[in-house]
Amino acid sequence: MVNSSMVTEFLLLGFPDLLSVQIALFYIFLVLYALTLTGNVLIIATTSFSSELHTPMYFFLSNLSFLEIFYTSVTIPKMLLNFIFKTNSISFMGCAVQMYLFVALGSIECSLLAVMAYDRYVAVCDPLHYVTVMDPPTCVVFTFSSWISGFINSTIHTTRTFQHTFCSSNVISQFFCDIRPLLNLACGDTLTTELILFVVGGAYGLGSFVLTLVSYIHIISAILKIRSKGGQHKAFSTCASHLVVVSLFYSTSIFAYYRRSSEDVTDQEKLTPVVYAVITPTLNPLIYTMRNKEFKAALSRMIGRKQPKIIIQRKNGKQFATAQIN
Repeated sequence: MVNSSMVTEFLLLGFPDLLSVQIALFYIFLVLYALTLTGNVLIIATTSFSSELHTPMYFFLSNLSFLEIFYTSVTIPKMLLNFIFKTNSISFMGCAVQMYLFVALGSIECSLLAVMAYDRYVAVCDPLHYVTVMDPPTCVVFTFSSWISGFINSTIHTTRTFQHTFCSSNVISQFFCDIRPLLNLACGDTLTTELILFVVGGAYGLGSFVLTLVSYIHIISAILKIRSKGGQHKAFSTCASHLVVVSLFYSTSIFAYYRRSSEDVTDQEKLTPVVYAVITPTLNPLIYTMRNKEFKAALSRMIGRKQPKIIIQRKNGKQFATAQIN
């Protein structure tokens, strides 16, 4: 990564038009972050300790939960500290690392959402071959490929972005380091970098989106063939919830990245990343589990699992212990 910049640190502008409600924003984002961590940790713990959840769907869901924990931890803790201490500075290297991890984890999420949609497509549209198509080695390959490709995608964008010289300003009009705000600060022509963002990022992000969309189209088509109205309603209810999360994530991401860096950023547009960086990770655990009776039953068993009570008894002058489960 070439650092020819005159800037040694950046200032994260955050939400300057909401200075009067900074304390309220701190508590709102703190609650959202806590919900995200709690929900995703519960998913990982439940799927790990419940043998009946050792299936491809929950394997991918656990990976998504693991991802969301780090995805939100890249940006939210720094934002919360800025709310409290009013120090919006971030070092040049810290900004580069934050952007690298954020773009990498966001890219991986795109891939995992596509993989999870394909998993549901096979389960609904080709159930007889589901076990052979989505066998453990295949699931591992899909997941490993998602993580590796995400980091490769981020390496390309981060390297290109930080090869520019930042000399006009060091104020980033966002609450974290991201590609678009940084390109707005770059001196010289950024057209090549933007073209790479459009082509490489488009091939990755839009490719994942198309695969996700096609999978859900086939799933919905299969659901429409179900004769039972109750079965249709149940299936549509679950798919609709998943599609809401996917739509929020992709629509805001596409809007944020596929626009000219020279365009003025409005106050409303500064809030766009909040949707895919904060709100969507909070909704994911709820969407993917709250309507799932199998998961809720496993969670209830894990939380409600009672430890045996040891009772010491004496008989014929000898002591012995018995275990009793209440």
